[in-house]
Amino acid sequence: MKSFYITTTLPYVNAEPHIGFALEIVTADALARYHRLIGDEVVFNTGTDEHGQKIYQKAKAQGKTPQEYVDEYAQKFADLKSALDLSYTHFVRTTDKHHQQAAQEFWRRCLKNGDIYKSRYQVKYCVGCEMEKTDSELVDGRCPLHPDKELELRNEENYFFRFSRYENTLLKLYENKDFVKPAGKLKEIRAFVQAGLKDFSISRVKSKMPWGVPVPDDEDQVMYVWFDALVNYISTLGWPDDQKTFEKFWGTETNPNAVQIAGKDNLRQQAAMWQAMLLSAHLPPSKQILINGFINVNGQKMSKSLGNVISPFEMVKRYGPDATRFLLLNLGPVGEDMDVSWERFDTEYTAYLANGLGNLASRVAKMASQTQATYNLKESGFKPEIKQAFDQIEIKKAVEEIRRQVETQDKYLSETKPWLLEPEEKVKVLSPVINQVAQIAYQLQPLMPETAKILLHHFSQKKIKPLKPLFPRVK
Repeated sequence: MKSFYITTTLPYVNAEPHIGFALEIVTADALARYHRLIGDEVVFNTGTDEHGQKIYQKAKAQGKTPQEYVDEYAQKFADLKSALDLSYTHFVRTTDKHHQQAAQEFWRRCLKNGDIYKSRYQVKYCVGCEMEKTDSELVDGRCPLHPDKELELRNEENYFFRFSRYENTLLKLYENKDFVKPAGKLKEIRAFVQAGLKDFSISRVKSKMPWGVPVPDDEDQVMYVWFDALVNYISTLGWPDDQKTFEKFWGTETNPNAVQIAGKDNLRQQAAMWQAMLLSAHLPPSKQILINGFINVNGQKMSKSLGNVISPFEMVKRYGPDATRFLLLNLGPVGEDMDVSWERFDTEYTAYLANGLGNLASRVAKMASQTQATYNLKESGFKPEIKQAFDQIEIKKAVEEIRRQVETQDKYLSETKPWLLEPEEKVKVLSPVINQVAQIAYQLQPLMPETAKILLHHFSQKKIKPLKPLFPRVK
């Protein structure tokens, strides 16, 4: 049995879950479910990022303690598990005691290796990103990701991480063309590193911003939120105490095993900062970084002020968990930016699910109930095209291939017209279609687990009965 480890980023708990993160976690879930089906032992990690200035300021503004604030928002992200039928095995919060202890041990190892030092910190800082910004990254003097926020000018003494030391090592890591997907993002991070790396601040003055993991042996400083949060990927495995589990799922220097999925605004943190930190702590790098594009709504960035934020909970209420998963995965994760609207979702729900898969299953079940036609395929599994799509992490190809298989069966029924045939001939025509519907259902398990379960059970019965509509019309 092979081991497979996949982790999302930890969403920052200063806002409600949105469909960008829903796409990330559903993609990770589909990969986790696929690997379980092919016999791998899986750890699927997610959680919440709960420290930093944004949290501190938001909690203060609402008259709450930071812990009260993060407890409330962490639950909203935990609620995604039932809403989207997620199968994650680990949910780590950066306020967990073990995580904080692991972050401190990680700090000590980087310090011992000579990669942490104290220096003056003078920089333009975006609280929205919780990151420093160079002039070349700004548009009209503002962060392009948070144009509504004023940049802060910071001047204080902090600890720094010697990022510049790892330029050549990172470039060697990027020689693996599959290290970052899609290929355009690998090219982007390589160009960033080749342009020269600057050491970055990894602490904050506690008297100004107390909400963070304490820096070991310095009561006046707390860790920078990114340094602390990135350690979750290994603290969730019990590191540093449980070395056996860590090596089994994170991997070793010669056999890295960890797959990470993130949005494109996390490319630098996941594919460069975190990898350099791992190198400093003498730990194996990640195996692969998967990067999603942004989801825009009707051509515009999702924003509360525009009132165009789409909540995954709203989608589930409208379409149900499985259909929501399908609609998100159909956008094309691990790729370019995507554009959505409620109209687009309604159209695709109707075309691919209500009139597509759902209609095929209902038609076949009804005709089968009038005959002795049954499922007689000895063994089902993933067709080569589907297996290849999952193995190469091309989820949209898997979705498109299943849609094609549904269309093929619809076309076959239209050509053979079994409803016009005598019972014996009708059985001959319907039996292979029943087999194919069961085959489609098997392949749907990573994508739409409940729908797959219903179909596999329904079409494996000795006497197939009519089937209730799987995807009711959207009102």
